[in-house]
Amino acid sequence: MRRYLFSTGLFSAVLTGFALLRSLREHEPFTWRTALAWLSWGISVTLAVGAVVDTRRARRGIDVAADSPIADKAEKLYKKRLDRAIES
Repeated sequence: MRRYLFSTGLFSAVLTGFALLRSLREHEPFTWRTALAWLSWGISVTLAVGAVVDTRRARRGIDVAADSPIADKAEKLYKKRLDRAIES
């Protein structure tokens, strides 16, 4: 759970969401630019959560999609987890 809360991508997306909500409270008209900003925010949140999920899967030794930014590091993350388990 803390990996979701403390990931920098998700933290950044949440702060951006607060800025978008603040713009709605100021009674500004909803324009196409606002719609694109909300769409961009949704994509950012999705990508941030996806990166955390991929990291978690890689650490557990589960296959990660080849297009994931974690795919190159998956084996290293799993080996690191195994080394920690052996030390404990």
